[in-house]
Amino acid sequence: MSNKFYSGVVSLIGRPNVGKSTLMNLLIGEKISIISSKPQTTRNKIQSILTTESMQAIFVDTPGIHKAKSKLGDYMVKSAENALNDVDIVMYLIEPYEKIKDSDRAIIERLERVKTPVFLIINKIDTVDKPVLLGVIESYRREYDFVEIIPISALKGDNKELLLKNIEKYLPEGPKYFPEDMITDQPERQIVSEIIREKALYLLQDEIPHGIAVEITSMKDRQGKDITDIEATIYCERDSHKGIIIGKQGSMLKKIGSNARRDIQRFLGSHINLQLWIKVKKDWRDSDILLKNFGYDAKNI
Repeated sequence: MSNKFYSGVVSLIGRPNVGKSTLMNLLIGEKISIISSKPQTTRNKIQSILTTESMQAIFVDTPGIHKAKSKLGDYMVKSAENALNDVDIVMYLIEPYEKIKDSDRAIIERLERVKTPVFLIINKIDTVDKPVLLGVIESYRREYDFVEIIPISALKGDNKELLLKNIEKYLPEGPKYFPEDMITDQPERQIVSEIIREKALYLLQDEIPHGIAVEITSMKDRQGKDITDIEATIYCERDSHKGIIIGKQGSMLKKIGSNARRDIQRFLGSHINLQLWIKVKKDWRDSDILLKNFGYDAKNI
């Protein structure tokens, strides 16, 4: 039996909303990345760490590659494109459509310049019949020389073990870069703010979510008690949005808070006292200072 240990960085790329965050959470077995049906949910590169007996895979979940419309958009695209280089494996995630979308063709063009082994991961296979899936494989095989093509269902866990086996196969021999019980390099505050943002994305109307950011202003364990007191501010871009986020007699804000509280308690393993506030910061997505304050620092890309 081999005692070799393999380790390295695996980058997840793809259009917005193809299931990258769902796949990451499946592989790690914990909820690290936020999930929403709205595009551009992931804004930062999120690093998750999976350690098994024979490998340590460091997954980088990137924002979806899209056409940028603001400084925040530029940051997200640059962050995603940088994740194609300096990694050991690129996992390119798609949905099972036979006709290749223009946005996917643009990603394939970028992959032409990449020397890293690229897996094609076809997600959501539980939604199509086998002949359609074979057509998808054929369409993409004609476009690019993928080292592996693996159909999966990130939602149902289909082919998870096959994917992990292939990741190990392509990782170089190496050390454990992180302690084996560590599952993310994200600070707790960052994950807590992302959980709150996820609940807001889920509950709010379409035009608001891209214009919100969440800042944890205070997070303290209460002395002698199993309670963490958290204060967070939700920033929006317009006064009209503020009213919608608060809701009638505070009903929407309460709903966001109670939904977030459940996931934060599960993540931190302690009881939570969560206070949410709303502030308007006009055009924050185009302000270098505010972007940095909210954790989107171009120096970190």
